[in-house]
Amino acid sequence: MVPPSSILPPGSIILDKAAETPFSASSSDGLTSKVQSLDIVIEDGNFVGMPFVLLSGEKWIKNQGSDFYVGFSAASKLALKAAGDGSGTAKSLLDKIADMESEAQKSFMHRFNIAADLIEDATSAGELGFAGILVWMRFMATRQLIWNKNYNVKPREISKAQDRLTDLLQNAFTSHPQYREILRMIMSTVGRGGEGDVGQRIRDEILVIQRNNDCKGGMMEEWHQKLHNNTSPDDVVICQALIDYIKSDFDLGVYWKTLNENGITKERLLSYDRAIHSEPNFRGDQKGGLLRDLGHYMRTLKAVHSGADLESAIANCMGYKTEGEGFMVGVQINPVSGLPSGFQDLLHFVLDHVEDKNVETLLERLLEAREELRPLLLKPNNRLKDLLFLDIALDSTVRTAVERGYEELNNANPEKIMYFISLVLENLALSVDDNEDLVYCLKGWNQALSMSNGGDNHWALFAKAVLDRTRLALASKAEWYHHLLQPSAEYLGSILGVDQWALNIFTEEIIRAGSAASLSSLLNRLDPVLRKTANLGSWQIISPVEAVGYVVVVDELLSVQNEIYEKPTILVAKSVKGEEEIPDGAVALITPDMPDVLSHVSVRARNGKVCFATCFDPNILADFQAKEGRILLLKPTPSDIIYSEVNEIELQSSSNLVEAETSATLRLVKKQFGGCYAISADEFTSEMVGAKSRNIAYLKGKVPSSVGIPTSVALPFGVFEKVLSDDINQGVAKELQILMKKLSEGDFSALGEIRTTVLDLSAPAQLVKELKEKMQGSGMPWPGDEGPKRWEQAWMAIKKVWASKWNERAYFSTRKVKLDHDYLCMAVLVQEIINADYAFVIHTTNPSSGDDSEIYAEVVRGLGETLVGAYPGRALSFICKKKDLNSPQVLGYPSKPIGLFIKRSIIFRSDSNGEDLEGYAGAGLYDSVPMDEEEKVVIDYSSDPLITDGNFRQTILSNIARAGHAIEELYGSPQDIEGVVRDGKIYVVQTRPQM
Repeated sequence: MVPPSSILPPGSIILDKAAETPFSASSSDGLTSKVQSLDIVIEDGNFVGMPFVLLSGEKWIKNQGSDFYVGFSAASKLALKAAGDGSGTAKSLLDKIADMESEAQKSFMHRFNIAADLIEDATSAGELGFAGILVWMRFMATRQLIWNKNYNVKPREISKAQDRLTDLLQNAFTSHPQYREILRMIMSTVGRGGEGDVGQRIRDEILVIQRNNDCKGGMMEEWHQKLHNNTSPDDVVICQALIDYIKSDFDLGVYWKTLNENGITKERLLSYDRAIHSEPNFRGDQKGGLLRDLGHYMRTLKAVHSGADLESAIANCMGYKTEGEGFMVGVQINPVSGLPSGFQDLLHFVLDHVEDKNVETLLERLLEAREELRPLLLKPNNRLKDLLFLDIALDSTVRTAVERGYEELNNANPEKIMYFISLVLENLALSVDDNEDLVYCLKGWNQALSMSNGGDNHWALFAKAVLDRTRLALASKAEWYHHLLQPSAEYLGSILGVDQWALNIFTEEIIRAGSAASLSSLLNRLDPVLRKTANLGSWQIISPVEAVGYVVVVDELLSVQNEIYEKPTILVAKSVKGEEEIPDGAVALITPDMPDVLSHVSVRARNGKVCFATCFDPNILADFQAKEGRILLLKPTPSDIIYSEVNEIELQSSSNLVEAETSATLRLVKKQFGGCYAISADEFTSEMVGAKSRNIAYLKGKVPSSVGIPTSVALPFGVFEKVLSDDINQGVAKELQILMKKLSEGDFSALGEIRTTVLDLSAPAQLVKELKEKMQGSGMPWPGDEGPKRWEQAWMAIKKVWASKWNERAYFSTRKVKLDHDYLCMAVLVQEIINADYAFVIHTTNPSSGDDSEIYAEVVRGLGETLVGAYPGRALSFICKKKDLNSPQVLGYPSKPIGLFIKRSIIFRSDSNGEDLEGYAGAGLYDSVPMDEEEKVVIDYSSDPLITDGNFRQTILSNIARAGHAIEELYGSPQDIEGVVRDGKIYVVQTRPQM
């Protein structure tokens, strides 16, 4: 929001959606230099916080590329205001947690018992319920909540409460397998707990340590009092700090270093109910005994507090016995039954080598242990939680080993890095529920390794595609976490007064704690190596146009697609999906994202003479972002963009050269109903249907016999208007009239309402009769023959095509080029769907280089919607010289994780009069709707012959190129062609002039 003028300091200027305020310089007490400051007085309690950036001269100062943010959450009223309405959360559960927090603050025993009491509520609320528990437990673990408030509680009472909670989580893990991943995360946050006796030993053993080693006063006594009063995970750190201090020959610097690195400051030690004031002070003769006893004590502490501790987790599964000593009780843990043979030896190997400098063999054994453990986690077991904590500990050890192994990768060959990636990826796949995509990525890495070892010169190009897909899988996982956890973190955190910075990075920190962060780091290390090996450069040029303008950085193109920039603008957008519009005034678009070269936004850029490129080098991208607000000149070459800063005068002269060419005014001619509800292909004329239908009819019988053309009929122009005017649709017509008026007054929310209302239309009997006759007469199956429900499905698909005239993208697109939207008419092309093995799009002139001697094409598995729609990932891309159609050259392998497949069905394609206009890329704006839903399938490229069989690939790609060349020759001009491959045969489903 724009800040209200009433609160703005003197000298402020109100801008669009923001205000700009100068600092004033003043001398500060005790400082000789001048300090710049400004005071903003906010008395209105409705404000939640303030995003801001700083401008120094012409340099923008940001918070790692984002806005700074100051929250006004001191008052509880404001905190509640900031919490929002709790949408996207299990709100009633979170409200309960918030109400009980003051009780939970008394001790861990109280908190764990309250959490255990709420598990039933969480189970009823489903995934969001467990998300709420996880968020609350994370706030506890990260010390955002009070651990103990003047309450004396025995350690065994804490571990008993912890035990009760983890038992309930274990039961939910078995009874609700769909929530396993999130339950596993809760368990790793809570820690194992253990038998009450293990908890009691925390109090008992510290007394034994003091007595055995003659250290009854000072820091050890203060720590004993703290442990006696309330033990917490901090005690694990304090114990480690003491061990490190003793090992360093009593260097206090080492003691404080261990504490501080683990988040424990002097202030924190003083904040305990039983504060620790003193520093340790031991004698040389105490060294051996203390190291021995504190080492044993560490196991007891970790057994209670650290679910991820490997040694205690292994001991808990393998069984151990500790004798009682004097007043101290003994402990006996029995081994878990049913462990695989040789499992014990495997774990002993892991323990013996857990600190090895060369980590490769250790990683292999850790993963072997996790693989053997996995089947046991998927079936009921009364010791399941011990197995789960062992798995969590193995997972954690993989991460620390990988981070330790970075050093040995510094000068490693790409194969070694790829092997490490495959190990970390397997670790991640073993930790998450929905891991099909990750498993196929893993198969991809294994294939890339065997290609490299086998001397296949395409290995780096293929590995780059697997790397891109792996990144997409990580991004998708991060989005899932964010969607699931962030709303609960923000709602509950705001009510509980958690620091704003902790809320902002909540999900990010969860992700960083898992294997995904290590994997991402390894991918970043490998990416430049692969790009260099495969000669890919730092750029992919999609639209090579020289441009000059002011740099503006945005998160996503979608958020600014309807903006109008007054000055020539170079947009640097982190996210470009492929279906967006390019805003008016943008002369260039730079992104790290990878939309297809043939996506809507790519066509728009080439059409509108806008420079468009993907930048793969994070350093170059960061340089562009750092130049926000400055003027750059971009000069694309076939594989690079040369850029330099210029001044206002150079901008003016360049702008005169590249003055936006105002396209000749585009006009639509309103089409009338021609008297027929349905027509066959031999009746297609420009008065009846659009170019899509006419082109497909023209190809029939003219293309080589090796190219199939699907049978088509159409509902011509004017049928929608005729149906709307029918008496049976009077109510719908009236409703649409009201909504059209609302839209004409600038209320764009009417667009969605119009689309919904169009779906209420009923089909006149004559339409049904004529469409049935035409489809059957053309040899197409009639949906109604399979029952009335099937006809209803077909009728709904037809209405969805008509309704797409009012989708946001299409509506704003016509407004932008000043087309009269009311004159836009929609015919519907009806075709039988070919259940495709592959789909392709051909441009018979290479769109990136403008070279008319070569064909450029992209190919995907399944139906073509993943190619022309905004589906993430890249298609297989290739070029082919027209004079040598037998030698296609692969430019990039596919990284799209999803393919769409469908049984035999009918598709209803949009065919508007807006798609025929020269200079206006209307294609792809409107919807084509299949009668049946496509099935989304996660693609395994390691078993796809197009990837694995070089001869098959050459045959298919050559046949696609041949079909494109034949159609271009038929029309005598460059063509944009869509088609599919089924059982090796090429089918063309539409063609249009290449824009």
